Amino acid sequence: MAEHNDLGRAGEEIAAKHLRDHGYTIRDTNWRFGKDEIDIIAETDNCLVVVEVKTRTSNYFGEPEVFVNSAKQRFLVRATQAYIEKNNIEKEARFDIISVILNNTTKRVHHIEDAFYPVL
Repeated sequence: MAEHNDLGRAGEEIAAKHLRDHGYTIRDTNWRFGKDEIDIIAETDNCLVVVEVKTRTSNYFGEPEVFVNSAKQRFLVRATQAYIEKNNIEKEARFDIISVILNNTTKRVHHIEDAFYPVL
């Protein structure tokens, strides 16, 4: 497997642990709808939380979360709609981003709740 895939997978594992440590229940990971993928689907209280995880070795080119562009947001919204319909979910959905900086000396997690809102 490519090194960047290993980094991404490690970041997703760190993000899932972070969510569990903060009382979230993980429903699914790497859920696919066609070519769209949701990294983590979690629940807290009465809310479905859709999490995009961005992992980088540094923030030299910017914080990881800035790379969740409008196209990626549209893909996430589309996949979330499919997930909600498939699973008959009647909860409000929220879109979070967890950015992870991970290298030999650093492991930093930044959880951004309500990172973006779906455009209707």
